[in-house]
Amino acid sequence: MQKRALSLLLLFVMIFSVITTGCSKNEKEKTENENVIKVGWMGSLTGDQAVWGQCELNAVKMIFDDINKKGGVLGKKLEVIGYDTKGDAQEAVNVAKRLTGQDKVVAILGPNTSGTAIPISPVLEQAKVADIATVATNPKVTVVDGKVKPYNFRVCFIDPYQGAVAAGFAADELKAKNAAILYDVSDDYSQGLSEFFEETFVKKGGKIVAKEAFKTGDVDFRPQLSKIKSANPDVIFMPFVYKEVALSSNQARELGITATLMGGDTWPSEQLITMAKDAVEGSYIVNQVNYDDPDVQDLKNEYKEKYNKNMEINGYLVHDAIMMLVDAMERAGEADSEKIAKALETTDIVGITGKIKVGKDTHNPEGKEAAIVKLVNGEYVFQKKYSAAQ
Repeated sequence: MQKRALSLLLLFVMIFSVITTGCSKNEKEKTENENVIKVGWMGSLTGDQAVWGQCELNAVKMIFDDINKKGGVLGKKLEVIGYDTKGDAQEAVNVAKRLTGQDKVVAILGPNTSGTAIPISPVLEQAKVADIATVATNPKVTVVDGKVKPYNFRVCFIDPYQGAVAAGFAADELKAKNAAILYDVSDDYSQGLSEFFEETFVKKGGKIVAKEAFKTGDVDFRPQLSKIKSANPDVIFMPFVYKEVALSSNQARELGITATLMGGDTWPSEQLITMAKDAVEGSYIVNQVNYDDPDVQDLKNEYKEKYNKNMEINGYLVHDAIMMLVDAMERAGEADSEKIAKALETTDIVGITGKIKVGKDTHNPEGKEAAIVKLVNGEYVFQKKYSAAQ
């Protein structure tokens, strides 16, 4: 009988120990969660655009660490939860659902393409969670049929503005009279920039002497370039990503084309220099940031020291997206997703990529100047700030 009583006592002690340990563990996890603000990130970590996505996520981790070392935001530490969209629209929707439903983030940074930023809007609206896109320049990311999407924001300027800046600079500064356009017919970004480049260039008295298309994944651009060569343009506008830029630029020079090449913010990459340094020499880019600006040097150097590689354009833009988010949380007074979205509508800050004053009816940073960059000896050299209004 004594033995049985002792066994029951030991069993009771064990059960009590398990219960109390479990409770204290749950309490500890609850306390830790209460002291953390979870922020989502989405972007391309695999595929052709991985170089940008990887840089962007690295930059978020680095900047969050810096913020946390200084006490965090609202007395809490920032934690990033990042997923790969693979550059695919459906995968972006899946990631948005996971971040908002499973991970319970208060906001999302990224994605870094328009094609993945546009389709996630219904998910954001259902969850009432704001997203700040980084390099997603298509107007439809934030506005459709004249109506602003309540939870979609961006830190970059948009395609119409970028295309107009490129055309204005070509006509006013380069004194180009004839221009050709080579664009990706399967990409909304490329089509958008092409459309607004053509519209502005013609308005300024210029002539589009050739307009040739290709599809993502093409590697031989000689047929299109041969037609462009026969039109003898002063400039060729090429609004697509660095991989195709490198291939087409090399082929253009091999065909004897000497026209000045121009592009948008999908050009800047170390990979472009590696693949086509000589071919793109002397080309001009409409960029989101001036790499030589004193305000970007600390961030650029910190990233280089930490990751032993140069920061891509995405790192600078996600820095300012984080600034937007932190500012919104501080003005909201709490890490509440709906209040953050409301506060983002009245953002008015100065980031390292320029002044960011969000338009309530557009959710875009309005009036943001572009940086004109020239490729010189394998370096991206700032030329001047340029506005489409000029």
